[in-house]
Amino acid sequence: MVRESKLYNLLDVESTVSQTELKKAYRKKALRLHPDKGGDPELFKEVTHAYEILSDPEKRSIYDAKGESGLSEAGGMGGMDPQDLFSQLFGGGGGFFGGGGGGSRGPRKTKDLVHRVHVTLEDLYKGKTTKLALTRNVLCSKCKGKGGKEGVTKTCNGCNGRGVRVTLRQMGPMIQQIQSGCDECGGSGETISAKDRCTQCKGKKVLPEKKFLEVHIDKGMKGGQTIQFRGESDQSPGAETGDVVIVVEEKTHERFKRQENDLLIDIEIDLLKALAGGEFTIKHLDDHALLVRIEPGEVIKHGDLKVIHGQGMPSHRHHEPGDMYVKLNVVFPDSIALENIPYLERALPPRTPPKTYPKNISIEEVSLQQTDTRSAPRELQDDAMDEDTEPRVQCANQ
Repeated sequence: MVRESKLYNLLDVESTVSQTELKKAYRKKALRLHPDKGGDPELFKEVTHAYEILSDPEKRSIYDAKGESGLSEAGGMGGMDPQDLFSQLFGGGGGFFGGGGGGSRGPRKTKDLVHRVHVTLEDLYKGKTTKLALTRNVLCSKCKGKGGKEGVTKTCNGCNGRGVRVTLRQMGPMIQQIQSGCDECGGSGETISAKDRCTQCKGKKVLPEKKFLEVHIDKGMKGGQTIQFRGESDQSPGAETGDVVIVVEEKTHERFKRQENDLLIDIEIDLLKALAGGEFTIKHLDDHALLVRIEPGEVIKHGDLKVIHGQGMPSHRHHEPGDMYVKLNVVFPDSIALENIPYLERALPPRTPPKTYPKNISIEEVSLQQTDTRSAPRELQDDAMDEDTEPRVQCANQ
């Protein structure tokens, strides 16, 4: 059982993954997200950070047991530059992070478009298909992405046709190389005079296009997982088209809490059910409900934690269900009729007598009064007393 799964989700692996499979998963995702290939820099950093933690047995052990807060306490959250780690593992350098040279990087690729889709727990339990509308740049159909007539383009003087400008910044004894897009040509490396520009795209070579993508949310997906649409990002002349990356964000649910493939829920039951048995229902995340029976003779204490096997979330890959953990909170009646007290005295164990004291201790008889919550000490108010009521459950991984 792992306390958190965020780092595993970033790499699209289960918490039981081997080191060999972990490295394969990181290589696949890091190559796609690398900034020099047009990938998202922030996602690249997050994925590389996740691999750095999970590939270290000691850090992985701490993370599994205590999560990222445990790593912070142990001083294990820091790490090397993502580009340096990538280069050590797979060779080559990268200009995006100011690193050195390297071999040929292949054709330029446009940047990936990253969208976040917020989905409910019901969607993740049942699966869902939704449409996403996005606007991207496509090559102008009139000039075929040339910006004007054949042969009217000129090499940009500002960047010498490279599309980027490189500036040097000195930071103490180090000199940092910073690469940015050229303002004069918009990163294309070419300029076109106003009279020769395409009348449809005005020399920009691309035009905005609205596109709809069908996003399939599979059963059992988790927050942080991604869905990739290859070649659906912005188009650019002479460049490979990047991808659209959908990041799944899980909404907070009003009744259930999710822990890996398990569900946790708080249920209130009356005192009679707690003492004498009875039934209650739990509406599930789809179109069915669970009828739960408490057997007569079983006494339920306030805060008892029970489990219903096989009624949790489906696992992502095999759709095997987790478990549902039910915390039972007993609701006491506001009052009891005096004529019914003898029945309780016969049914329940006898009262515990008050503690006795030596004769030199005087006894003063007092009565309990209803508290005015506004004047009660803050430490005793309901909100303060209920701050840490979430059950801590150790669950088996699916």
